[in-house]
Amino acid sequence: MVTATDPRQATALLETRGLTKHFPIRQGLFGRTVGQVKALDGIDLRIAGGQTVGLVGESGCGKSTLGRCLLRVHQPTAGEILYRAPDGTPVDLAALDEQGLKPYRSQIRLIFQDPYSSLNPRMTLLQIVGEPLKVNLGLARPEIEERVAELLRRVGLRPEYMHRYPNAFSGGQRQRVGIARALALSPRLVVADEAVSALDVSVRAQILNLLKDLQEESELTYLFISHDLGVVEYMADEIAVMYVGRVVETGETDALYARPLHPYTEALLSAVPDPAPSSRRRERIVLRGEVADPSRVPSGCPFHPRCFYAQDRCKTEVPALREIAPGRTAACHFADQLQLRGVGE
Repeated sequence: MVTATDPRQATALLETRGLTKHFPIRQGLFGRTVGQVKALDGIDLRIAGGQTVGLVGESGCGKSTLGRCLLRVHQPTAGEILYRAPDGTPVDLAALDEQGLKPYRSQIRLIFQDPYSSLNPRMTLLQIVGEPLKVNLGLARPEIEERVAELLRRVGLRPEYMHRYPNAFSGGQRQRVGIARALALSPRLVVADEAVSALDVSVRAQILNLLKDLQEESELTYLFISHDLGVVEYMADEIAVMYVGRVVETGETDALYARPLHPYTEALLSAVPDPAPSSRRRERIVLRGEVADPSRVPSGCPFHPRCFYAQDRCKTEVPALREIAPGRTAACHFADQLQLRGVGE
């Protein structure tokens, strides 16, 4: 029997193969294409059913673009998005047109980052949460009211709030509304794009616990996108680390936090606050420069201009994402030689 702590053996609900998204750079009166922003550059990612995969990296690494490609907000430039339908049939979402995507729109939903701008201030909670039910299921108003009442209860809000407008609620309450809307159509996969980053610290734990409870109740699968590695450690079963449009490391959460395999992951983990600081202070790794420009990706390993371990080979040869240990992959030429520091060291 597959358990919730064994993501490697669980069946993949969604898998990307070589997923690529390039945005053209246009100039001049006629919009001539003069370059490409390589937001995603060959992403291989596996999300097991019932699991939470945390997607981490600095701003500008392509995390949100990946989430939007999975939802087909963006049309991928190349690659596959293999989604396992309820009957077990694999479907390439990247190859479907809008009509073909319709049956799957309700099965993959999004929780937005900003609970203030993502809710229409002119609509009541009944309209906001009930709109997917009306558009996709064609339910009558009494049925919609009943379903919205139940959804509000599930996210910790009182059903009578459905006739109020968003400006009557705090940021945490608004995000609960956003979660209710995402769950309205009983999805199988939820993409949470920085779902708690805009909330007060005191409210974040409540929302994170709510997401965990909902996952257990409804057997949800999450892609949890965040720059906060402390939050991701609490939420995720597996971690995927992105840098300039590429996945540079993947692994089970505890193993990755204890012993990273990629120098970029080591630097990210050095910034995680220590909940029980000892007399020996953990040294923060401050990377040189900024995230590489995705329209001018450095030759070789994209991380080499900022890497303290870089050698000549790194400047010319792009490292492949390869398996270093069971369930652990890294895109680093020296991943099996470096002894990198994890959290708590």
